[in-house]
Amino acid sequence: MNTLQIPILPLSFDIESKAVLKKVASARSSLAELKGAALTIPNEQILINTLFLQEAKDSSAIENIITTNDELFQFDYNKKTFHSIATKEVYNYKDALQNGFNELKKTNLLTLNQILHIQALLKENQAGFRKLPGTVLQNEQTKEIIYTPPQNYEEIVQYMNNLEIFINDNSISNLDPLIKMAIIHHQFESIHPFYDGNGRTGRIINVLYLVKEQLLDMPILYLSRYINNTKNTYYNLLQKVRKENKWEEWILYILEGVEQTSKHTLHIIKSIKNLMLKQKHKIREETSKNIYSQDLLNNIFKHPYTKIDFMMNDLNISRSTTARYLNELVRINVLFIKKIGKENYYINRELYNLLANVTLEYPLRNIS
Repeated sequence: MNTLQIPILPLSFDIESKAVLKKVASARSSLAELKGAALTIPNEQILINTLFLQEAKDSSAIENIITTNDELFQFDYNKKTFHSIATKEVYNYKDALQNGFNELKKTNLLTLNQILHIQALLKENQAGFRKLPGTVLQNEQTKEIIYTPPQNYEEIVQYMNNLEIFINDNSISNLDPLIKMAIIHHQFESIHPFYDGNGRTGRIINVLYLVKEQLLDMPILYLSRYINNTKNTYYNLLQKVRKENKWEEWILYILEGVEQTSKHTLHIIKSIKNLMLKQKHKIREETSKNIYSQDLLNNIFKHPYTKIDFMMNDLNISRSTTARYLNELVRINVLFIKKIGKENYYINRELYNLLANVTLEYPLRNIS
């Protein structure tokens, strides 16, 4: 049962406690280090095709949409062939995130129309905001009704209009953007404006808001992994705000997530950079006639599973030359060939293992 009226933003009370302000400082420090590290990767598309995809995978897993890295990396975007419905859902998430990022770069605004478009790409429909009553949030095991979001369409639109203003008009609140992000996420999930896809849409809004506020240049904060690993705490704290107005605990949880996942994503980016340098030297030193080029290196990092067509297009070279380059990379053990169906894939196994099995340099702490 909903025991708390959703507030109109900005909040009418002070939530910047000493604990919150202290945590903001450490979270911002980690986020700034991540922002700087992302600039050291020579091609933006490498992070888009790796971190975006891992974020999409982890965010979808929160909704019990499970796929594997193998299925994701084998996907041929041009042919739109999917190995499973789950793989298709993950790519919808990646497309929605990419589209939202592209639109944000044009206007530096995050509007209702953009949010509606993000959800439409996720769910491949134009249902828009909920118009029919009956939506409730239930315990998956007991089916107990935990929370009833607004049921009236006009009320949903009113709350979403208010949220749009809070997101884009910084003159109405001088809160730190990380605190605002925590409020925005809670408000969106409590409004629960869509029939489906609210969780994933809300997590895309989180990272796009950080880009909007120039805390990141690209939406690469890996927040879904943190939420997935602390799922019970996430849902419990969402509900504590609704029932007990416990905002501080919620905000500290989100700030902890920003700090932890900034460090984790920084570790991944540094590992990608080091691996690129290692393979660059190997290609230069061990291939006959030195086939190295930056475009070639970018290709095998943009596509952990590359193939002839991908490299032909990226390097603008002939099929025979591409085949020769790929065979050279296989010979020196930079790539490993694998036949899947009728096609040969050339796998950058070290990159694949890095993305699939990367270990954390710190514990994922569960804030309770």
